[in-house]
Amino acid sequence: MSSIQCDIVSAETEIFSGEVAMVFATGIAGELGIAPRHTPLITLLKPGEVRVELKDGTHQNYYVSGGILEVQPYLVSVLADTATRAEDIDEAAAIQAKEEAERLLKDSDKRQDLAQVQADLAKAVAQIQALSRLKKNLKR
Repeated sequence: MSSIQCDIVSAETEIFSGEVAMVFATGIAGELGIAPRHTPLITLLKPGEVRVELKDGTHQNYYVSGGILEVQPYLVSVLADTATRAEDIDEAAAIQAKEEAERLLKDSDKRQDLAQVQADLAKAVAQIQALSRLKKNLKR
């Protein structure tokens, strides 16, 4: 089975580096599945999950707050503002952040930075989705 090198790094640290069978991420134009010898590309990433399929068929899930995905034939680089392993996400904090952002969007009396509140909501929803997918995969 052929493989591709995948590096997931944030401003703070390297989160993952290794040979994988596939990389899955959400770019600004939609879902991406990157296999070895993929056509080179560079795209912005939406906040959400990056999933790597290891050569043994297992998956590892990561959350990124956005960033850049660069693909070369034998290398995938995920350069994220922040990145974390999905299992390290604080689920209670993500749910609380989602509820707070939804409350702020409904509260028309307060002057909020709408774009920031929407970004906070998208981030919280993406974290919850990453956790949900991780839990689903653990049940298999």
